[in-house]
Amino acid sequence: MKENETSEDSENRGGIIRIVSICPSNTEIVAYLGLEELLIGVDNYSDYPESILDLPRLGPDLSIDIEKTADLKPDLVLASLSVPGMEKNIEGLKERNLPYIVLNPQSLEEIAEDLITVGEAAGRPELGARKSNEFLAEIQQYKKEALQKNNPPSLYWEWWPKPIFTPGGKNWLTEISVLAGGTNIFASANEASVQTDWDDVKQRDPDHICMVWVGVKEEKMNPELLKKRPGWKELSAIKNNQIHVLEESLYCRPSPRLLEGLRKLKTLLDQYE
Repeated sequence: MKENETSEDSENRGGIIRIVSICPSNTEIVAYLGLEELLIGVDNYSDYPESILDLPRLGPDLSIDIEKTADLKPDLVLASLSVPGMEKNIEGLKERNLPYIVLNPQSLEEIAEDLITVGEAAGRPELGARKSNEFLAEIQQYKKEALQKNNPPSLYWEWWPKPIFTPGGKNWLTEISVLAGGTNIFASANEASVQTDWDDVKQRDPDHICMVWVGVKEEKMNPELLKKRPGWKELSAIKNNQIHVLEESLYCRPSPRLLEGLRKLKTLLDQYE
């Protein structure tokens, strides 16, 4: 979940350090902690909150410009392994002897732990603990409501259309599905990401289809394309017009903003009860 590689010099118990984030979810963790003023540079895809939009950009999260990162003289780099291929960023940070930690949460519990980790690394351990508890407390409230739910609707999350990738049982979206009052049709898969096909989805016949294509803005996703897939017009979700184009930034990043996505999903599903 995390790999600590910070030196003693990188810690500042006064809470004033220079942080670089090279993954959008890490930037959002810093923002949830209210420490975005410590950020001095971010990856190209970090787009939240607005206060970070004018910071120096260090390249795509899969190929960070390590030299430019080093030039900023950060006290701490928040790296990630949330997407395959990010390993070379870690190698570059090691080569330049830059202080860093790696965050790679796969669950809501691990996101809460990372809030503690970043708070401690920023010299604000009490803040990290408090915000982690706030995050978990909101999740617990949704859990209580979900336990009262009978016959939860089934959800199919489409991360990518061809080949199809969808979250499995070891992914936060399976948790989000339950907390919102539904269930992920691939929850039984013992992995975080599942590669499958159109026939498999058709056989599982979801009540709802949630389109969250990774890296694609919602205005560029066309739900009509799903209706053209062989046999998909017979899916319950399509017959009942329950295809939902959702913001991938609220569902595909392992950050506290998943709570915002959860609120929106629960409101959406409650409309169909």
